[in-house]
Amino acid sequence: MLRSFEWRGDKLAILDQTRLPGEEIWLELSRPEEVAEAIKKMRVRGAPLIGVVAAFGLALAALGSGARTPDGLLADVREAAELLKSTRPTAVNLFWAIDRVMGVLGKAAERGAGVDELRRLAVEEAVRIADEDIQMNRRIGMHGEKLVPDGATVMTHCNAGALATAGYGTALGVIRAAVEAGKSIRVIATETRPLLQGARLTAYELLKDGIPVMLITDNMVGYVMSKGMVDLVVVGADRIVRDGVFNKIGTYTIAVLAREHGIPFYVAAPSSTLDLSRSSRDVVVEERDPEEVTHVGPVRIAPEGVEVFNPAFDFTPMRYVTAIITEDGVFKPEELIAYYSQSRTEGPR
Repeated sequence: MLRSFEWRGDKLAILDQTRLPGEEIWLELSRPEEVAEAIKKMRVRGAPLIGVVAAFGLALAALGSGARTPDGLLADVREAAELLKSTRPTAVNLFWAIDRVMGVLGKAAERGAGVDELRRLAVEEAVRIADEDIQMNRRIGMHGEKLVPDGATVMTHCNAGALATAGYGTALGVIRAAVEAGKSIRVIATETRPLLQGARLTAYELLKDGIPVMLITDNMVGYVMSKGMVDLVVVGADRIVRDGVFNKIGTYTIAVLAREHGIPFYVAAPSSTLDLSRSSRDVVVEERDPEEVTHVGPVRIAPEGVEVFNPAFDFTPMRYVTAIITEDGVFKPEELIAYYSQSRTEGPR
């Protein structure tokens, strides 16, 4: 299976996703500034993966700190944390992972840990976050595949596979699990303008795994649904709040069309993507460089001077979501809120 990154003891290697599918280029990062640039430029992308990579960015900050005191090392790591948090504002996994590493280091410092122990703990926590992400994705697949009938055609949007996570995938994890269960599955992948993650990455992943996939342009979704070509939709998520789901731009359109055509619309995401204390009005939607719209790669496709609007994500209200699949099970929207509100009160399950 494709890997999106590799920890090499004191360096982080990443597969540059801006170069796929034409080239598989690995970049070796040794400083948190390089990690931040990779996230910002979408050399790594996908909500779970940028959380994992940010955690390793903090590990690199701890390893690279010349501080001789715990306070000095924490100050260096804290500075890296602020830089990493500034890269992409919408995906909550980024903030979750950074806060988790910082929490471990803060508690260790309070009990008197020295600089060497803090460095070790930063690396260990980043590795743990990555390992847990793979385990969560496999459990998402285990729960989600039960929703996929044998012989089904599944539509997915953007890329929520091994390339968007530490491994296996969320939406594509459901598809992979269905195939592993012996089901005959076909996938329709939307191209996902403007950066074409569906065309470049999802189609690439599925073909590598030998899973049948058909690529369509984003504006074909309604047509193929009207022709009865789609049995269910499974997408990932960048942040799930109380009233809905933030995911790659175009998701809302697909959800509305799915409801119109009576097609189940599922969201697959780990619990690290949940932000149920907030609502949609609390979330900043990232707007990206206009050149992503006016150009395809280096080629300009729009006239000079045209006004461009380029939000990276949109919001799908819960009323369009059939169910949300996490590592803990399949939940209707109202069940999700109740379950995770109770689990916070009771502690880990």
